[in-house]
Amino acid sequence: MNIPTIIPLFLSLLLLFPPLAICDERQRTYIVYLGSHTQQYTPDQILETHHSCLTSVKDSEEEARASLIYSYKHSINGFAASLTPQQASKLNELEEVVAVIESRPRKYSTHTTRSWEFSGLNLAAGYDVAESMKKETTMAEAGDLLHRAGYGVWPEAESFSDEGMEAVPKSWKGICQTGQEFNSSHCNKKIIGARYYIKGFETYYGRLDATEDYRSPRDKDGHGTHTAATFAGRQVRNASALGGFARGTASGGAPLARLAVYKVCWPIPNQEKIGGNTCFDEDMLAAMDDAIADGVQVISISIGADEPLSPVNDSLSIGALHAARKNVVVVCSGGNDGPKPGTVVNTPPWILTVGASNMDRGFLGTVVLGNGMKITGQTVTHHKLPKRLPLISAADAALPWVPDNETDQCLPDSLAPEKVRGKIVLCLRGSGTRYLKGVEVKRAGGAGFILANTAALGDDVFLEPHVLPTTAVTYDETREIVRYIRSAKGNATARLREPRTVLGYKAAPFMASFSSRGPNVIHPCILKPDVAAPGVNILAAWSQASPPTKLSQDRRSVKYNFDSGTSMACPHVAALAALLKAIHPTWSSAAIRSAIMTTASTRNNKGRTITDERGHTATPFQFGSGQFCPSKAADPGLVYDASYTDYLLYLCSYGLKNAGERFNCPKFPPPMYDLNYPSVSVPKLNGTLTIKRSVMNVGGDGNAVYFFSAKPPLGMTVTARPSVLFFSRVGERKEFTLTIEAREYYGEGGYGFGWYSWRDNYHVVRSPIAVSMG
Repeated sequence: MNIPTIIPLFLSLLLLFPPLAICDERQRTYIVYLGSHTQQYTPDQILETHHSCLTSVKDSEEEARASLIYSYKHSINGFAASLTPQQASKLNELEEVVAVIESRPRKYSTHTTRSWEFSGLNLAAGYDVAESMKKETTMAEAGDLLHRAGYGVWPEAESFSDEGMEAVPKSWKGICQTGQEFNSSHCNKKIIGARYYIKGFETYYGRLDATEDYRSPRDKDGHGTHTAATFAGRQVRNASALGGFARGTASGGAPLARLAVYKVCWPIPNQEKIGGNTCFDEDMLAAMDDAIADGVQVISISIGADEPLSPVNDSLSIGALHAARKNVVVVCSGGNDGPKPGTVVNTPPWILTVGASNMDRGFLGTVVLGNGMKITGQTVTHHKLPKRLPLISAADAALPWVPDNETDQCLPDSLAPEKVRGKIVLCLRGSGTRYLKGVEVKRAGGAGFILANTAALGDDVFLEPHVLPTTAVTYDETREIVRYIRSAKGNATARLREPRTVLGYKAAPFMASFSSRGPNVIHPCILKPDVAAPGVNILAAWSQASPPTKLSQDRRSVKYNFDSGTSMACPHVAALAALLKAIHPTWSSAAIRSAIMTTASTRNNKGRTITDERGHTATPFQFGSGQFCPSKAADPGLVYDASYTDYLLYLCSYGLKNAGERFNCPKFPPPMYDLNYPSVSVPKLNGTLTIKRSVMNVGGDGNAVYFFSAKPPLGMTVTARPSVLFFSRVGERKEFTLTIEAREYYGEGGYGFGWYSWRDNYHVVRSPIAVSMG
């Protein structure tokens, strides 16, 4: 067994700072991470220690105080400050410093009426899990995930009504921070806290332009409101979007939960809002430090870096580790860079990472071609084109200077108006945003357009409120339309019919093409993502300051809107975590993660294996343990528990020798693959490997007997010792070992997948296995 050597980049100063940067005297923002607070210091005392640390590298105490941007005073010990690379280098040499991280304006990804019913949680009918939830449950909402800006909340949305809710619990320590268009009256018994963090952004870009976003917790973009409502929105009857689509009772998964909002992402100046947003590490770390101190129990973070980051180079990872110390559950989106492998982000074992899947609801709009063929696509534009209009491919209408590989994309200023005017245009997905493709067709005078999938996107169709009549079609349907256009030789026609809502129109869930995939390139012994949840075409509340397309050309205002991304999947799982917190208040964050993972399903609503966007069998690198299953997670039978100390030992094995507190790594820390995780990932197996695990009995009956079974990866065997576990009481723990043996070589570097389970008469505690050959 050869586990690959992982180089701890954060331990080497030369790897953190380029060799020539040492002579650079320009001020930059750095986060100086000191680990955890080891003693009970007051905030003022902590602030003074941070000032003292800065004074050691600054010319005066006044300069040290002026350079400080944030002092992290609660769970996290550290600060953000303006430093030269030379000053940062000197601080990194101090024994008490764990890491010095240069802040960069990273492009973080801002990674419902049907989704909860589809997931088996019938909130409208008063499902007992939701009803049993405690009102003290709180949640920190930190953003969202589809390359969007302007996080926060639109407090006037009906989803955030506090009607019938009891007084704010006395245990709550948060505040309602005022600002532009946001005052203390916007907090209530539902939204019990609101803050915003902008110092890092404004240190880099200068003061925020108040016309681009609210300098307050108010949401100008829509996605903060959308994800918050998906998590904890109250039940709103007769909700719909865009003139009647998806009409029904809108509800979050934890409608009685309290909500606290922490706004950390802002629009990049002078950029189109779609994709023009950023979140700074120092702002996010300050938000998480405050959220933990405020008393939140579940933190839902629909944000992810544009690439996987090492655990101490990533502010979300640092913040989540400290949340785990306080037993706060942290749920994060896994990213939107699929289907490329190795793209999943937010991958440490102390984070619950979520992938996105599709539901069974369709808004079917028929495209009737001139030859009589009917193509059933999807749309949420009520406009219809009942009479036949000329149909043209964008590739046949592109201007002469458009590159050959972009002619079919309907990119801005790419279409010739004389060829498009009055026609329906076939635009291929790929480069550019989907909204702007419709804007380009409209600019060129087109009457409507068909949004066509590429082979890589398969059946993954997005519903979006385009600025003109639109129908989106799958790859197979795209091929039929292209075939017809070619055969018609310039005389192709089509018409777009009025859409209709259909439930159960196809097997679901199936994985979204955009959902980022494993393997986990940062923590290869931790399988990610952990679970999947609905993340495509989710209906939820929206900011009325933002049009449904987010485009300046769009003058519409809506109360509800559709959106897609692992951002939308994340609050589904966070809501389930909040319900489990209410039902099992003594469970650790690791136990809650385990319950969600080991009860997840790998079957769709037709009883077959979950597939990807092309109809192929999906793997744990796409859905982790499977699609989350709220109705089963409350009673998982057994859980895989882990403590904060376990995570520190894991970091010792990873290569971090200084956790910034009174914790000394043992000379021989346990291997990373022995962390008590509910899944198994083994890179480069060469022969045989034995892995340690333990489970705790949380079933209702203290007396229980569990039997082992396995479906190993191809060419391998998986055995457990012992193969039968006997429990006599609730809370009892049993250890076992898993032995994985490669009996047959089946290809270098490729992963094989399997499962193992513990079963009694009622529970099935299932864990995925991913193994690659050495």
